[in-house]
Amino acid sequence: MKVEKWNAADDGPLSEAAMREKLESLGYRVSRYVYPPGTYFGPHIHDLDKIDAVISGHFRISMGSDSAILEAGDFVRVPRGAEHSAEVVSFDPVVSLDAVRVPKRD
Repeated sequence: MKVEKWNAADDGPLSEAAMREKLESLGYRVSRYVYPPGTYFGPHIHDLDKIDAVISGHFRISMGSDSAILEAGDFVRVPRGAEHSAEVVSFDPVVSLDAVRVPKRD
């Protein structure tokens, strides 16, 4: 699992709108969620490729034997079928952009 960091030199100042635009330009459909402290998503899978991005707060993502705490500007790619879990580990809510790969149409 590779944590990707917001690059202000390439992408400009971090904002929710800028992160949304970046994810959409990569071919993802983006939804915004706010998770309160203590939120936990146990091990699960998705049938689409997705990206979990953090705008604020601290979100622990675990996939296989890897685990990372994402903070503002961080995102991680979760391949379809990869078992993973997530947990808010800050005293503040996490504002997250959940992005799923848009299937290509013929």
